[in-house]
Amino acid sequence: MHALGGRFWIVGRIRLDARRELIARLGLRSDAAQEPFPDGLLCLHAYAAWGERFVENLAGDFSFVLWDAERGILLAVRDQLGVRTLFHATAGGFWFISDSLDWLARQRPVARTLDDYWIADFLTLGYCREFERTVYRDIRRLAPGHLLRLSEQGVRLGPYWHLNIAEPVFFKDPGTYGERFRELLARAIDDRLPAGDVGISMSGGLDSTTLAASAVGVVADGRRVVAECEIREDFAYLEEDRFASLAAQYLGVDLQVSPISSLLYDTHWRSRGIRSDEPTELIVRAHWIARMGSERAQRAKVWFYGEGPDNALRLDRDAYFDWLYQHRAWRKLGAAFLQYARTKGVGGWLGTARRHFGRQEQTPVVELAEPWLSEDLSDRLKLQERARTLGEGGSSHPWHPAAIASFTSPTWQAMFDGFNFEESLAPIVWRHPYLDLRVLEFMLSVPPVPWGWDKQLLRRAMKGRLPAEILARPKGAPGPATAPLPGGNELPQLKAADLLAAYVDVGKLPAQNTSRVAVETALSAHALDYWLSGTRS
Repeated sequence: MHALGGRFWIVGRIRLDARRELIARLGLRSDAAQEPFPDGLLCLHAYAAWGERFVENLAGDFSFVLWDAERGILLAVRDQLGVRTLFHATAGGFWFISDSLDWLARQRPVARTLDDYWIADFLTLGYCREFERTVYRDIRRLAPGHLLRLSEQGVRLGPYWHLNIAEPVFFKDPGTYGERFRELLARAIDDRLPAGDVGISMSGGLDSTTLAASAVGVVADGRRVVAECEIREDFAYLEEDRFASLAAQYLGVDLQVSPISSLLYDTHWRSRGIRSDEPTELIVRAHWIARMGSERAQRAKVWFYGEGPDNALRLDRDAYFDWLYQHRAWRKLGAAFLQYARTKGVGGWLGTARRHFGRQEQTPVVELAEPWLSEDLSDRLKLQERARTLGEGGSSHPWHPAAIASFTSPTWQAMFDGFNFEESLAPIVWRHPYLDLRVLEFMLSVPPVPWGWDKQLLRRAMKGRLPAEILARPKGAPGPATAPLPGGNELPQLKAADLLAAYVDVGKLPAQNTSRVAVETALSAHALDYWLSGTRS
């Protein structure tokens, strides 16, 4: 919490990017050694300088509430991608706003009626298809990139930011793409570095090893960077530990390899007493999440996660070619065709030929149904229609539609909720350098051809900075289709079957842990039952 001049107050969780630039634009003098401007205070100075448009000049991970005593205005703000959460409700003539859903639900005037749509989505998908809903019908999430304004003049709720990528970035020298990517990623890492050591969740893949190499470059001392590689024994053929070890040795990073197959399901999860604000499938391994988080905290308090390039560097080949054609950019179109042919290489074209002529075995697509879902619930909420029309993001972007659409999907909110749950169990903080707006917007701006093919942007940017074997490594193959989760066959007894019956045909739930398909489809029902039993008590 911070105050400015007895006029403005702010409270929230705030971590800003580009602090130096913001301080310079505000004309403030900053002693870097003493850091007299905490991030919350910087937000207040920005508001004092630019008014309610100050949010357009902020970037980072934050959710906060700002009170303007002079004008009688309250502003609630959530960061652009929704890394931090914020909730609101109205009851008894009052507004309630908090970053804690549990606190808000405990306020007496606030109704705790459950939201059937949220629960139906959780049971069928694992997360809600709409940003604003919560498990409680009368408590809403503030959507990412949104601002809620309250004053005597009324209520205004809407977005202050949109992901807007106009045209591709074209550089004459191809090497400039890698240089610019490394520069922006270094800035993002520098903004997220703690005072001490930093941890990297590092598989043997390109994204996380690039993050590790860039972090080592920024701190200039590999001993400040620690890493952990989680491996599953049933995925041993992917050799994640071997590739991660190659990168760690090359970079001088302290790597810990952690087998996790036995930690995916805790047979005693119902007796642990761990609670979550909303139902979550993570509850079945929350005990192990807490223990591993505490062990990570002994090595570093802040950990980086490498999600982002898979979505931002979607190939979107046909849309990009069509856009060049529509703009009569003949030279760029011809160059793109040649770049695509050359970058894809002989191996890539042979793979295309095998798929085209049916000589490669195709992995069958299995659509998992939930036969235990209440038919009344499904019909009443029109869940099939809901699944067709909501939840996967949408984009009419002319040349990068799949990539842009992927960042409008609530799957990101579900991922961040998972990290927030882990942070509630252990004294660590997760940060996401690839989702820094400077890095993200650049990755989305590079021409999909050739830079989106097999993530060529990262491969070329890291040439000489990572082992050649990692740079040449193809994307990993999928894991086994089915396998029993560890920990015995009997699934736990239901504790709130009468409440669960409003959503689930309890008699149709599988009683045994026979296969991953059976368990994973029923896991959400058991997680909901556990959560309902906790709310009852």
